[in-house]
Amino acid sequence: MKILTVKFLKEKNACVEGVEWFEKQKNHASLSIINALIKEKRYDWANWLIVKILPYKGYVSYAVYAAEQVIDIFEKKYPVDKRPRQAIEVAKKCAKNPTNKNIANAAADAADAADAADAAYAAAAAYAAYAAAYAADAAADAAAYAAYAAAYVAADAAAYAIRNNIRLKIIKYGIKLKKEIK
Repeated sequence: MKILTVKFLKEKNACVEGVEWFEKQKNHASLSIINALIKEKRYDWANWLIVKILPYKGYVSYAVYAAEQVIDIFEKKYPVDKRPRQAIEVAKKCAKNPTNKNIANAAADAADAADAADAAYAAAAAYAAYAAAYAADAAADAAAYAAYAAAYVAADAAAYAIRNNIRLKIIKYGIKLKKEIK
């Protein structure tokens, strides 16, 4: 289990408020911190931390999972627009086999998916988009960005409670990934 430090958080560009919160915690094990964040409903911070502690395949898988949680909402509203789905599929392929060709394909699909973003961004996808965006930031590569773009465009308006349920579901998947990878 990874023990977190202030140095690690600062190297990953954690916000000042997050670092201050972290310093007040007794247990600095990564999963303990994530669970404390969940308890306090700081889902955005929990999500941020998950992608910072996962290896490449883990955070791309996490981003894809986040995008898949809301893609059906987008596809119901825009049934002929396949760009987000294609971006998800390319990101999956890139996670399994991160070759330069796969990354280049992911970049092209991400650009197409990003074009669709103007048409469909809304609250229900916000968390999935953040999850994937953090993965894109952590990855600094096109595969994670493809998942980000897919998640970003994959929603319509939804209630706050539904959004939080999606957030929690995604975070729990991230915890599962972290436990599996160790």
